[in-house]
Amino acid sequence: MYRSEKESNRLGHLLSAFYPDERAESVYEIDFEAWYRKGFRGLEFDVDNTLVPHGAPADARSVELFRKLRGIGFRTCLISNNRRTRVEPFAEALGTEFISMANKPFTGGYRRGCAVLGTDERHTLFIGDQLFTDVWGARKAGIYTILVNPINPKEEIQIVLKRKLEKKVLDRYERDRRG
Repeated sequence: MYRSEKESNRLGHLLSAFYPDERAESVYEIDFEAWYRKGFRGLEFDVDNTLVPHGAPADARSVELFRKLRGIGFRTCLISNNRRTRVEPFAEALGTEFISMANKPFTGGYRRGCAVLGTDERHTLFIGDQLFTDVWGARKAGIYTILVNPINPKEEIQIVLKRKLEKKVLDRYERDRRG
């Protein structure tokens, strides 16, 4: 069906609320030293499919990443919709703060994370793998977002369904970025 340019622009504007500020292949490929030089001091992370596959414990790679981040000078916090029983042992293994049952995409968890970090929204990055929770919520809270690709494509059915919608939004994001 033909869409007028005005309708297409309106749709793009509506969808832009879900657009990440940046994209990265993986959390493990982000140049965090460059972000520190830009003045960012707090990092908020989703857990499942951002740092490790869904439900997995902290692994050597995630532990090493958080050691490196502390060495750079960052304060870190996990922001998760999971229960404390999932997030607390993960955070302890990484030596980081955490907010469980964060109710993403509502903004309260992200803002509590900033308070825990002692940073404000302008000096905090959020890194996650989902548009409709991680990115949308962090953007509403005024936090710069980096969307990473999910680590493992095998996910729960409700996330698989969201991924189909996310793909449509990301396709539009890519078109809008190219101009």
